Amino acid sequence: MTEPRAAVATAITTFALVGATALAVPGTSHAADPYPSRPIAMVVPFAAGGPTDVVARSVAAAMSKSLGQSVVVENRLGAGGTVSAAYVAKAAPDGYTILIHHNGMATAPALYSKLPYKPLTDFSFVGQVADVPMTLLGRHDLPANTLPELVSYIQKNQSKVNLANAGLGAVSQLCGMLFQKAIGVDLQTIPYQGTAPAMTALLGGQVDVLCDQTTQTLPHIKAEKVKLYGVTTAARIAALPNTPTLREGGLKDFEVKVWHGIYAPKGTPPAVIDKLDGALKAALKDPAVVARMQDLGAVIVPEDKQTPEGLRTWLASEIDKWSPIIKAAGVKAD
Repeated sequence: MTEPRAAVATAITTFALVGATALAVPGTSHAADPYPSRPIAMVVPFAAGGPTDVVARSVAAAMSKSLGQSVVVENRLGAGGTVSAAYVAKAAPDGYTILIHHNGMATAPALYSKLPYKPLTDFSFVGQVADVPMTLLGRHDLPANTLPELVSYIQKNQSKVNLANAGLGAVSQLCGMLFQKAIGVDLQTIPYQGTAPAMTALLGGQVDVLCDQTTQTLPHIKAEKVKLYGVTTAARIAALPNTPTLREGGLKDFEVKVWHGIYAPKGTPPAVIDKLDGALKAALKDPAVVARMQDLGAVIVPEDKQTPEGLRTWLASEIDKWSPIIKAAGVKAD
């Protein structure tokens, strides 16, 4: 009787092992699923329809083609983009939650005393996307017609001239700060809740000067509803080929542009980052994306910047550039 009992015990043990293996297979298979096996959320820190959102949706749609999964834009507003950045920094590092953000990633450390993340160390970097030039505008009936005339007019009427921006921490505010520093004045600044109301105020003549990106200003420039004094990039732009840069107008080393980068949570596997970066590079060659960026006056960055190291290096340089300017101005967002 001993041998049959032993055989039964062995059979039971074998069955149990096989059953356990069978139960483990689905989990093992799921873990080994190639990335991506489900949709990816691209978190945008600003409102739907805004400049960053427009860039994000174009790029996300093109990245979906390469990845074989939908890249779904998710708008999470608040605190100049820090709500979205903090959310992604704390997300699972699996490549299914990524962030697209602009200059706010570089200015947040100086603007916020208790920032809940560190831009250079709490993220994995994917790559840069596109740069959007800024334009320096005046109300349609401002007496000055050229940048030198504008500078002279402002310096003579400093107490009467005001400068609009799209709110604390907005790139339009940063551009305005740099402009004041460049010409040696301290103007009354009027913050608005976004670029749209700031532009409405300029069009209505309630404010005198505004620095804003081409995604918002090109239609009004072409309709001659505002005065254009120059673009803020180092070189002239294709969308406004006959418009001089502020550097050409006498503002040495002046350069401001809205730049965009894509980030993932810290610890995202290198293989996942490689896939995301490859999809980004493919997206930035997609004819639909190229055409859309041209319509917006945006410039797709060179391929060496469409990389993790390209984005990290640029972010570090922008933090170094803006931190002293913001601190000298005594500006805080909290």
